[in-house]
Order: sequence, then C-alpha cells, then structure tokens
Amino acid sequence: MKNFFQMLLASVLGGIIIVIVCFFLFVGFINALVSFQPNPVEVKPNSILKISLNKNIVDKSSNDPFEGFDLFSLSIQTSIGLNDILKSIDRAKHDSYIKGIYLDLNDVMAQPATAEEIRRAIASFRESGKFVISYADYYSQLGYYLATAADKIYLNPFGDFGLYGMRSEIMFYKNLLEKLGIDMQILRHGKFKSAVEPFMLDKMSPENREQIMAFMGSIWDHILQTISLARGISIDELNRIADKLELSTADNAKAKGFVDDLMYKDEIIAELCKYTEKKSEKDLNIIGISEYKRAPDKMAKYSKNKIAVIYAEGEITQGEGSSGIKSDETSRAIRTARNDSSVKAIVFRVNSPGGDALASEVIARELELAKQSKPVVVSMGNLAASGGYWISTPGDIIFANHTTITGSIGVFGQVPNIQKGLKEIVGITIDVAKTNAHADMMTIYRPLEPVEKEHILRTIENIYDKFISKVSGFRGIPKDSVDNIGQGRVWSGDNASALGLVDRFGGLNDAISHAVMLSGVSEYKIMELPQTKSTFDQLMDIMSTKIKGQFNKGEIERTFERYNYILKVLERPCIQARLPYDVILY
Repeated sequence: MKNFFQMLLASVLGGIIIVIVCFFLFVGFINALVSFQPNPVEVKPNSILKISLNKNIVDKSSNDPFEGFDLFSLSIQTSIGLNDILKSIDRAKHDSYIKGIYLDLNDVMAQPATAEEIRRAIASFRESGKFVISYADYYSQLGYYLATAADKIYLNPFGDFGLYGMRSEIMFYKNLLEKLGIDMQILRHGKFKSAVEPFMLDKMSPENREQIMAFMGSIWDHILQTISLARGISIDELNRIADKLELSTADNAKAKGFVDDLMYKDEIIAELCKYTEKKSEKDLNIIGISEYKRAPDKMAKYSKNKIAVIYAEGEITQGEGSSGIKSDETSRAIRTARNDSSVKAIVFRVNSPGGDALASEVIARELELAKQSKPVVVSMGNLAASGGYWISTPGDIIFANHTTITGSIGVFGQVPNIQKGLKEIVGITIDVAKTNAHADMMTIYRPLEPVEKEHILRTIENIYDKFISKVSGFRGIPKDSVDNIGQGRVWSGDNASALGLVDRFGGLNDAISHAVMLSGVSEYKIMELPQTKSTFDQLMDIMSTKIKGQFNKGEIERTFERYNYILKVLERPCIQARLPYDVILY
C-alpha cells in the first residue's frame, strides 16, 4: 500500500511538472512568434506590384499572430489591412523600381466603400503613367468595378462574369422565437429604426424596404456610373444587360466591350513580360502587398511632426477588450493624440454599425475635446451609422465614400422575455424576492409592466433628443431637420452629402491629405492608434477571449449563420444606437 501511494504521488507530481513545463514552453513559443520580425524585402528594378484581394479586408492590419485562428480546424483565415493596401499603392506610384500593377481579382472580399477607396488609389497610380492590368477567372460585380480602373481588363476564355444587380438579405426570427416561447419586448424611436424588426416581424416593413432600396439603389447607381464612364457603356444598357443576364459567358463579356481580351494565365504572364521587357516568367519580379510593405521605403523622410490616424472599427461597446470599438481604449487613443504636442492633426477613421449609446458618447466627448486644440478630420469607411455616426459628428470635416452607409440616427431598446418558453417547453419557473416594486425590471424572466415600458421609452426619447441635438450643433442643421432625416433612417454617402450629414467625398488618403493641409505642416509621419498591445497582453487576450469564443460558437455558428448575431443582440445593453442589421451587399 505504501508503494502504491508513493507511485501515485510521483505520478501526480510528474503530471504537474509536465503541465508547468509545457505552459512555459507555450509562453516562450508565443513570445517568439509575436516578437518575430521577418527580414526586409528587396525590391528589384522593373518590378510589378501584385494586388490580390482574396482575404478579409480590415481598416488596419493586425500584428496579432492569432488573428483569424480557428481552433477547431487549426487553420488561419488571414486578413489584409486597407491601410497597407493604400500605402503600398501610393508608395509604388513614386517608386522607380515599380513599373506597374497587376490586379489579380479572383475572389474579391470587399464591401463597396472599401472597393471604392482601393479603386480611387489605383486610378491615382495610373496618373504616374505606369501600367495597370487586371485579370480574373471570374469577375464578381465589385471585382469588375475595381477592374475598370485598369488600362486593360482580361478574362479567362472559360471564365464567368457577374452583373446581376445588388441585394440585401435580412433573416427574421419572429416565428422561431414564438416557437421557443420568447417574447422580444421592443421600444424604439424612429419608424426607420429597423434593428428590432427581425425579432418582431417575418418580413421587411414598408419603411425598411423603402430605406434599403434608397441607399442600395444609390450605391448601385454609383457603381454603374463608374463602369459606364470607364467602358463607354450607357447606364441603361448596363441595367438591361443585368436584367437579361446577358453576360453568361466570357465571349459575351468581350463582345459587349466589358473586357479587352480573353487570355489564359500563361498568356497574362507573357503580357507582363512584355510590359517589363523580360524574356520569361522566371525573370519576372512580382511582389505582393505583404512583401512590399516590408521593403525599405527610399522615399521616407524623418519628421517630428505627426498626423495621428485613430482607427475605430467594429461594434461600439463599453470598457476594454480585444475586438470592436471599446470606449476606454478608443478614448485613451484620442486623448494620447490630443496631449501629444508633436501630433498636429487627427484623422479619425470610423467603420462601425454603432452599438452602445453611452460608449458612443464617451468617445464623442474625447473627440470634441481634441478638436479644441488641433484639427480633427473624420474618414468614414464602409459603415459609419447610428453610434458610428454619433462618434463622427464632432469632427471639423467629415469625409465619406459615395458608397458609405451612414445615418441611422435613432435609438432602440429591447428586453427579451423567456418566461413562457421556460415554463411550457422546459418546465422551469422563476420566483423572485425584491425590496421594491421594480427591482427586477430588466429581468428576462417576466414581461415588462406598462409603467416600466414607459420608463424605458422615456430614456430612449431622452437619448434620441440628445443625439439629434448633437448632430444639429456639430453639423449646423436645424434640430427639426435632423429629426426629419433621422428617425433611424439609413443613407448612402451620396444621400448623406445632399442632406448635409457629410462634407466631402474621399477615402482615408484624402482625409489624411486634408488633415495635413489644416495642420499647416509640410513634412510629417503617420502615427497609428490604438497602439499594438504587448506580447503578454496579446497572449492573455488569446487565452481569455479567443479560445473561449471558439468553444462558445463551435459547430452551431457554422450551421446557423446568424447564431452569433443573436447572441450579440441578447448580450447588448437594453438601449442601443446601432445600424438596423449587419449590412452586406452582394
């Protein structure tokens, strides 16, 4: 027996030692992985910058080695930063070693406003006289929109071509919630504030359909105008071709003037050799964005002056965290830029559907303080709606793309009541002891009483009034007018410009150029905020958030596309200033 316990104790101690050793080895591995710096890349004469957009495009690239890591498949879904794409294109424009751009436009993963900014940068690159050619086995609508910035557009002879028009799909949960015995108690201000409609209807309301058709139609019109101007095909003809589905083959695309020629990949390589006066493929110098950004910039100049670019991307929530727009982290970044005397201007890049109203106000307050000491220019990305518009309003000037989705000036609240489902389906009842009549007002285990609904509605009305008052004050628009264009309605960048909600059209580069002009400096360097977290902090985020998140979503999220969205809705605070839904245009 004594020997048995000795062996048991030895086994336990051995196991503990192994776990401790493995943990420190894991930490050392992560530390080495995060701190690893790849060798600089050499750009050779007569090089071609290759731009592929088949990765998820975010506003700011991440140094997090676990970004996109899927614990279950042990695969990494990498992303690319729009900031890196725009910097690389602008730098290549002035780089004598870069002779042109090769656009590989298979599987373009971009929303309209992102595509618009990249296309604008490519068009600017062409002004240098360098070549731009585009090739794809299949052109999606946004892929082709980007391709029209090229000198020549080529398509695989057996390739396909998409021109169908745009759509926006919304999933409704009303019937599912009824079957589960869940009642979503809805309170909102604004007939267009349709964030709550999936939980109370089984199809779009007339007001929601009206606003979707308006902003989606505006975005589609801009895309068609761009294609029409580039290819000499009338907008009426483009719509007719889309309605008749006449671009079913590569031959049709060439015959109708959409592409310049049909080529296989080897023929494209031969074409690139001609452009760079190379004899064969092995002599070609092709460099991608990820490599080019690591190459020494011969044009870079040292300057003490800084233009701070602060990125606010994702849903707005309170506190700290590793994803989305966190009020504490974003406010601290703005404060850092405000208190830094070497920062001469701030560019606030917003790409957000909105979120928590209080968190939005915390961020907006910091931006308001910042503009008292230095210029603040706002750059809107794909989305700057509801809370995303709230945090944009203090800017001295607001830039948006034609295809930006913005507005949604409205507030809503929702409290789920699962009492019926628990009792009738699961067989669970809830009882409560409370000191006051409404101590359990926000519980999900009973319906709201009329007086409680009135209380929440008063809060919503108060926040909405503050929202439109801020917009009125910062934008110089009468409050009644803001209310009329508010009501939760979503607008495109074109719509918003006509209504006075934004000032100018342009992307991140345009906003930076304007900030430089307002600052009065001639030389500067870009300081990007928030700053990347330390190795240890990143490791802690991975262990506490990402791995947990992977186990939470599991296979359910793979089966039900909107599962994660429902969870977010249930986890959010009652009162929200958020875009009606996650807008993805196809």
